[in-house]
Amino acid sequence: MEYSVSKTLTDILCAIEEIDMFFQDRPRRFDVYMSDICLKRAVERNITIIGEAMNRLLKTVPGVDITAARRIVDTRNYVIHGYDSVTDEILWGIVVRHLPVLKDEVRRLLYK
Repeated sequence: MEYSVSKTLTDILCAIEEIDMFFQDRPRRFDVYMSDICLKRAVERNITIIGEAMNRLLKTVPGVDITAARRIVDTRNYVIHGYDSVTDEILWGIVVRHLPVLKDEVRRLLYK
């Protein structure tokens, strides 16, 4: 695997794992997420990193085998440019439903 592709996949995986670490010592629940503004902003930041890295990956490997790769980039753009209309429920949904799938897919690509 080309170094830049490996590096980008690793960046995505690290951002997901960082979000996971935020919940290492606290329950992974929406009310916990909502009660901590620093946690919310840290999750948001990592979601934008994932989206930017995915954008770079798609430029290098347009047909990368990642479910909803384009939607991940669109989400990043939505968070960055439509910040005033992004809801906490949307971001939390990404954390609990979509990031576990993405994590598995990235690991599969990295460790083939």
